[in-house]
Amino acid sequence: MNIALWIVAGIGAALFLMAGMAKLAQPSEKLEAMFPWVQKYHPAFPRLIGAAEVLGAIGLILPQATGIMPILTPIAGLGLALVMVFAAIFHVRRGEVGSVPTNLVLMAIALFVTIGRLV
Repeated sequence: MNIALWIVAGIGAALFLMAGMAKLAQPSEKLEAMFPWVQKYHPAFPRLIGAAEVLGAIGLILPQATGIMPILTPIAGLGLALVMVFAAIFHVRRGEVGSVPTNLVLMAIALFVTIGRLV
């Protein structure tokens, strides 16, 4: 089970890191092209989401790998799961139902790591 947790945590961390870095590193114009919703919100909004995703990705791996405060790994997983719940609600409200399956898969990955590391 530990090997499966590491594999899923690694995949989840990579996905969240890529999504978060895209929101943090891209100029506003490119963000608007990638994510149409960006232009209707404050410019800090996608940056905040990106920062949460990057920190969560780090939290899925680093505390457990180093043994320093490993309780932070399931906390990071829970935080990422909540981000995905809110993302799914956000996309449904905007009529972007096609984005919800991705949110649900990422939420499932985060919850798998959370539950696996708590048990």
